[in-house]
Amino acid sequence: MEKEKDKRVLLGMSGGTDSSVAAILLQDAGYEVTGVTFRFYEKEGDTAYLDDARELCSRLHIPHIVYDVREVFRKHIITYFIDEYLKGRTPVPCTLCNNRLKWPLLKRLADEREIPFIASGHYVQKRFIGERWHIVQGADPDKDQSFFLWGLPQDIIARMVLPLGNLTKTRVREIASERGFLKVASKRDSLGVCFCPGDYRTYLRRHTQAGAIVPGPIFDERRNYMGTHEGYPFYTIGQRRGLGVYRNKALFVKEIIPEENAVILADDLRALEHTAFYLSHWHLPAPEVVLGSQAELIVKIRYRKQANRCSVVLTPDNRLQVRLHEPLASIACGQAAAFYRGDIVLGGGIIDRVGE
Repeated sequence: MEKEKDKRVLLGMSGGTDSSVAAILLQDAGYEVTGVTFRFYEKEGDTAYLDDARELCSRLHIPHIVYDVREVFRKHIITYFIDEYLKGRTPVPCTLCNNRLKWPLLKRLADEREIPFIASGHYVQKRFIGERWHIVQGADPDKDQSFFLWGLPQDIIARMVLPLGNLTKTRVREIASERGFLKVASKRDSLGVCFCPGDYRTYLRRHTQAGAIVPGPIFDERRNYMGTHEGYPFYTIGQRRGLGVYRNKALFVKEIIPEENAVILADDLRALEHTAFYLSHWHLPAPEVVLGSQAELIVKIRYRKQANRCSVVLTPDNRLQVRLHEPLASIACGQAAAFYRGDIVLGGGIIDRVGE
């Protein structure tokens, strides 16, 4: 952690295990911690997480702030999530939230209080390379969250303190238990999207206007009718189960056509393979390291255990063309893509076109 004279830090606290242990470790390292809990979303008015964060701060004798951003979250994250599915795309709300809402909010609140550092319970590290800061993978491969942070600017990364980056989740729980925070140690991990932890289809049904999602045709690749879908937003590229069409072989969603309210299926996963895609809304801390590089470059389009060798060039319309060295199936518009060299995050973007 940082070895600065002014060791005041603003810590994002969700009330969960990770941010709670982060507070403990920051205090151990000599930081003067202020906790802030953002009210992003509360299912059925459940505010127990606020009480948990307050209790932890009280036990550690640190100030605690509650900051209500529910309307901002609804407008910029939830609305985006719904709209992307209605466009036949695959949204990445956690990436958007981290890069455009959560960390910028931490920085803004820290600025208002003249606090030099900002922190969280993310399983991620950072490293100064050349003249720039880079996000680096966390030590726990099952919990590493670097994939979600490729869009952070230098002025935020420079101020980040990441006490869990070199720890495993098992060790984090042990620390909480050893320090007497048994409730913290035994908390369940949050799974999926915070405001939609279950089936997103149920969520879409509840939060879209009547008539926005209606049944339509399912075709094969030759446009032969195969059946009826319940609504194209309920399907994602590469989906294999729950298609509503039954054959004596596997079927996969190959294409979603919102303007026709149609879904196209293929009976061979190889039909979903591509060797190129394009990114918009991209961010590269060191463009010269990525663009046209002949060195080994990895791109990931999914959070865990997936990596693909690639090369990247800038197109005349200011998009990044990612050329894969080997074909990859189930690439969907709207997904995020993050670039790596080793454990170092080199940037990323949002997929807005698949294929040549």
